[in-house]
Amino acid sequence: MTTETPDSLSISFELNGESRAIEVRPNELLIDVLRERLGLRGTKKSCDVEICGACTVLVDGLPTSSCTTLACDVDERAVTTIEGVSCGGQPGPVQQALVKCGGIQCGFCTPGMVMATTALLKFHPRPSDDQIHHYLAGNICRCTGYVKIVEGVKSLA
Repeated sequence: MTTETPDSLSISFELNGESRAIEVRPNELLIDVLRERLGLRGTKKSCDVEICGACTVLVDGLPTSSCTTLACDVDERAVTTIEGVSCGGQPGPVQQALVKCGGIQCGFCTPGMVMATTALLKFHPRPSDDQIHHYLAGNICRCTGYVKIVEGVKSLA
């Protein structure tokens, strides 16, 4: 007995505060839908195995690796990307704090760091050092050594 799989699925979700509906393949990854189909290139594609954090987006406010999340799994959920945390096309408060403290160098890890920090501050407005380290632990930065990134996060608390 074989089970047929539909070629595509219709999903509806909130993307950066706006309702979206799109057809996706059952095996299509969220990062590919965001970058290739919806043109939101701020979320970075890097390791493809949920290690580096460059692809981090928020799903219902929680940091989520979009490189291992199926697009169909965000049906009826809220997704926020780095584009969704800007202020009228200008850098948002987390981005500004990282720039001010020197926590941005090449910028490749920045979207993931910003999204993790955004979630952290939502749940812990005055985070401890341990909480900051916990939320940023899934994001690899090859340039800064993390000290300036942590300083930027602390400046927001």
